[in-house]
Amino acid sequence: LVQITDTGAIEEIVKQVIANNPQPVADFKSGNGKAIGFLVGQVMKESKGRANPGMVNELLKKFLNDWYEC
Repeated sequence: LVQITDTGAIEEIVKQVIANNPQPVADFKSGNGKAIGFLVGQVMKESKGRANPGMVNELLKKFLNDWYEC
């Protein structure tokens, strides 16, 4: 499989996963670091395992911290 490394493509999947999973997002914002693993898994599922996991993790943390500030 060809790995997806296009930031724009991964960002779209990340945004979709964040929007579709409000409880894990709330858990992450409450300090549950394990919730990020679930969200990374959802992005990997949506990308059929092709998204670069490092980029996914970085983008998830960026969006969660920037968009969902407590």
